[in-house]
Amino acid sequence: MIVVMVRGASREQIEDVEKRIQDWGYGVHPIYGEERTVIGAVGVPEADKARYMESLEALPYVEQVLAILRPYKFASRELHPEGTVVDVKGVMVGGSQIALMAGPCTVETYEQTLESAQACRAAGATILRGGAFKPSTSPYSFQGHGEAALKILREIADKLEMRVITEVMDPRNVEMVCQYADILQIGTRNMQNYDLLREAGRVQTPVMIKRGMWAKIEEWLQAAEYVLLGGNPNVMLCERGIRTFETYTRNTLDLSAVPAVKELSHLPVVIDPSQGTGKRSLVEAMCKAAVAVGADGLLIEVHPHPEQALKDGPQSLTTADFGGLVERLRPVAAAVGRQL
Repeated sequence: MIVVMVRGASREQIEDVEKRIQDWGYGVHPIYGEERTVIGAVGVPEADKARYMESLEALPYVEQVLAILRPYKFASRELHPEGTVVDVKGVMVGGSQIALMAGPCTVETYEQTLESAQACRAAGATILRGGAFKPSTSPYSFQGHGEAALKILREIADKLEMRVITEVMDPRNVEMVCQYADILQIGTRNMQNYDLLREAGRVQTPVMIKRGMWAKIEEWLQAAEYVLLGGNPNVMLCERGIRTFETYTRNTLDLSAVPAVKELSHLPVVIDPSQGTGKRSLVEAMCKAAVAVGADGLLIEVHPHPEQALKDGPQSLTTADFGGLVERLRPVAAAVGRQL
């Protein structure tokens, strides 16, 4: 069950509730927000739950007690029926605004990253994407420039007043990547890297979890639960395509996941049409469809010279393509009551 404290509950009141829960045999997993504390309690047989819920609801400093039967408690829609908006240093992901996250798949050079970032910022993107650590199926493929690339991303983002999203692959690197990034991206191959998820739960830097290319929606939400359970409430999800029998596209972009997740969870959902299709020619259509079905953000690969890209050139938009795309997306967003 989930215990929602009243706004402004004191430390003593929170500790009182936590002690009661522990005395009943529950495991206690609190999330301390700026205005409100939420306490997750797991482990007691269902037969005792109703009695304990009534006891807690009688306390004047408890606003609500929710019984949640889903395997993901903190990610469940019941916890926040109105939906969550993740604040990335003033850039909101969720709500009425659709966040534009754009930039090169990989940080190759300072000049290449700057040219891409300038064009993306001019078109309206507020979050700069770029890979410093690159997971590759082949060990002989480019693996990224590591911390040197993180420094490039941070310097350029600060210059252009953008935020940074980049992938972290190793639990040992979470603290270091947090020094440069505003959003930690957990990639499709690491969605079930539980050590990495736990480590991401120990920080407060927002986390975006990409859906595993093999993963069911419930498994995806349980991956988010690891981060939320660790105490980090700043979680968003990213649909980036799943593996099917189709070979024309790189992956099959599951746009039905957006409304499905919003029925089940309060977390914002971002769409990656670049990885989702693997084809530059399909990115715009998928962006329009993603906005129409309720996506809270778009994660788009943009390269000044895709034909020269070290990674994923065929799916990267040119800087001119991106500017045109954003303008053509605005009426779609307006039609569904959103803004870019």
